[in-house]
Amino acid sequence: MEKVGDFLELDFRRIFVWLRAGLMLALALAVLGALAGGIYGFMATKRYTVATDILINPANLQIVDNDLYPQSGQIDGQVFVARSRQRILTSRNVLSRVVDELNLADDPEFAPRTSAPEADRRLAALAKLQESIDVRADEQSFVTTLLVTAQTPGRAIEISQAIVKTFQDELAETEAEGANRAAAALDSRLRQMKQDVLEAETKVEDYKRNHKLASSNGQLVSSQAMTQLNTQIMDARARVAAAQASYDTLVAGGINGTNANPAVSPALADLRSKANTVREDLNSQSVQLGPRHPSILKLKVALDTIDAQLRAEYRRTVEVAKANRDTARIALNSLVAEMNKLQGTVFTAGDSEIALRELERDAAAKTAIYERFLARARQLTEREQIDTTNVQVISAPTPPRGRSWPPSTKLLVLLGAFGGFGLGLLLAIARGIGQDLRLPPDVQRGKTA
Repeated sequence: MEKVGDFLELDFRRIFVWLRAGLMLALALAVLGALAGGIYGFMATKRYTVATDILINPANLQIVDNDLYPQSGQIDGQVFVARSRQRILTSRNVLSRVVDELNLADDPEFAPRTSAPEADRRLAALAKLQESIDVRADEQSFVTTLLVTAQTPGRAIEISQAIVKTFQDELAETEAEGANRAAAALDSRLRQMKQDVLEAETKVEDYKRNHKLASSNGQLVSSQAMTQLNTQIMDARARVAAAQASYDTLVAGGINGTNANPAVSPALADLRSKANTVREDLNSQSVQLGPRHPSILKLKVALDTIDAQLRAEYRRTVEVAKANRDTARIALNSLVAEMNKLQGTVFTAGDSEIALRELERDAAAKTAIYERFLARARQLTEREQIDTTNVQVISAPTPPRGRSWPPSTKLLVLLGAFGGFGLGLLLAIARGIGQDLRLPPDVQRGKTA
């Protein structure tokens, strides 16, 4: 303990003495370190790293409306989606498929050539592949850089391309599998929904049959018949009013009336016109001729003949008008009686129609839901065939300018030289300390002084 205490009081100038004494050793170790670094640079297994820039867009391609996977509008949500997909890039599923596709289990670089089972060599290749890749995400964008290291640039590029392709296929298959599960779930539900629709429609038809509720164009036949009958009654009332007006006009106007409707009796209108003409001729000639004049007698005979015909035609016309009025009234009364009879049936059917409409609404609601689910299931079935993942390689892997490991031979020589020289200096200091500690205390004080 006294030697250590005395040594701690030594002058640091002794260090330069020790370094000067071990300079040759340091130079020799520097040469040896440079040789070791150069030899390692030539003999070490070369490793090359290639980079692939991938744009992992969290928003899928909007190929169909109302897609199965909604678009995330929040930035945080988009980041989570992008990072989740980035995790899939180096997942065991993707790398295992790459091992099988490139047959890495038989590649000495990834799996040693032994008599081990293929499963063990495959696991070894998978572990080595996981060590040979690295993923870096750009914090300012959705770009991810995939780094792949291999013994040759060509092998590194091949592995990188296989990983990217398998990654894209895995994303597409994952979304297709999700669409398939959704479609399968809908299909299993559709069978029950179809049965419910059939049962609801059967209830509607059975209810109509049991209550004799025939329908046409979505409306009960009884309601349609009542509507049509109401229209017929209105027309019949109009015909009765017209027939009564025609009859009243004939009766009020008498034989020589001036307002006879030619459409009712053209002959009566013609006879009245002839009678008026003959009467005017008779009156005009009676002023000039005597009552015994042949012309006057002839006109009187003609007027009497026309009057007889007029009276006969008038009676006939009145009888026809009366018959038309009575026929119109009978038809109206018949329609009114039929309406009164039908109203009781319609009112009875109305109560049944209330329950029928409830059954129809239930059937319509179930049918609408079934059709919507059926269309959605068919859409999802087609969606399985569409790849909507928005992943794009924006920078393909290219051969690197130099190896990634080991460092360049010049650098290794320099590092070996510096390392050997530094080690020589440390050994010189350690040797000097050991020598001084073995000397007696008075000698150490003398050297220090």
